[in-house]
Amino acid sequence: MSERYHEAVSSRRTALVTGASAGIGVAFADVFAANGFNLIITARREARLQSVAADLRDRHGVDVHVLTVDHADPSSAARLCDELQRRGLVVDALVNNAGYGVPGVYNAVPWQVHEDFLRVMVAGVCELTYRLLPGMIERGYGRIVNVASLAGLVPAPAGHTLYGASKAFVIKFSEALSHEGRPHGVHVTALCPGFTLSEFHDVTGTREQMRGMPAWMWLDAATVAQQGYDAVMAGEAIYVTGRVNRAVVLAVRYVPQWLVKIVGRRMAKSYRKT
Repeated sequence: MSERYHEAVSSRRTALVTGASAGIGVAFADVFAANGFNLIITARREARLQSVAADLRDRHGVDVHVLTVDHADPSSAARLCDELQRRGLVVDALVNNAGYGVPGVYNAVPWQVHEDFLRVMVAGVCELTYRLLPGMIERGYGRIVNVASLAGLVPAPAGHTLYGASKAFVIKFSEALSHEGRPHGVHVTALCPGFTLSEFHDVTGTREQMRGMPAWMWLDAATVAQQGYDAVMAGEAIYVTGRVNRAVVLAVRYVPQWLVKIVGRRMAKSYRKT
């Protein structure tokens, strides 16, 4: 390839996407690459990451760095940032996407499982953002997408006890950080998808429960990622994907809460594993 091509690739901005081995993470990597960003992708499954990286390089002609990271490890954020510095990589955009659900009743799950979950879903998001934000502020440019969920905006049913709580935290965290970052050219968005076609429900073992949900309630991962990209570029602090999900949020806000809770409990029986 020509020297001019290599110079063009090396001068591009770089996006770091966590949990990029499948689903929304892969879709976000694809959207950023399509918009000219080089990539750093992380997850636990190196073989999957390498496959994703090869595809993105072939289709978009971007640099893709693969880093195997277990975000449940308390030292993961520090070690990841040390590796970025060692490689001379600067992160202009961060997508905190790594995540999963823990099905079942709260006390029926070992505490270590909950602790790992909170590390990935809450502490890890905050720490990685904390470590990468100063460089964005210094350079006067940054884009941070924290993948939250519609679950953080609606009443929480039984089961997956910490999931909605963790997403509610991420939403408020992102909202406050968006106000802090905006004067410095840093946009922060809490992206709130609803039901999304991905591996999420296979990992949590709730695929069978999800079969009862109507098709019109689902979005594909590519649509979710594109809407998230557009939202952070536009400076939206909180963005709910899809018209159906936005209608749900409005209903939760204006319909009497006793009715919302009854409907929520009945719907939850079709997709929650408790």
